[in-house]
Amino acid sequence: NSRGTSSLLKDSIPITEFSAFEGHDLLRRGFRTVKSELLPSHPLELSEKNFQLNQDKTNFATLRNIQGLHAPLKLQMEFRAVKQVQRFPFLHSSNMALDTLRGNDECISFEDILNDPSQSEVMGEPHMMMEYKLGLL
Repeated sequence: NSRGTSSLLKDSIPITEFSAFEGHDLLRRGFRTVKSELLPSHPLELSEKNFQLNQDKTNFATLRNIQGLHAPLKLQMEFRAVKQVQRFPFLHSSNMALDTLRGNDECISFEDILNDPSQSEVMGEPHMMMEYKLGLL
């Protein structure tokens, strides 16, 4: 056999099994984080994280069934346009137009009470944040 023993091992055992013996490769995979390895602690956690996305999908499906394909496409384009318009990066953006499009402007939710921007810990130097956003830094 002209192939040799190294090529036989390479063909018979997948390379992924060898990586288990080498340890964690920091250059290729980065640092290990506990947060990325955790599974949801409750069955409803994933559902609650994706609540707004699921609600939007349901609303688009209903709108498509009632009014046709143009209605959800027009609404999605309006959502994208409204999401792009924001205040300066050092000011809190309430996204009032997005709340109005979704119909959440008249209801009081958790974020309205416990998400006070004046008590926000994220406040930096305005000039530095604008230069970073514009790509000057």
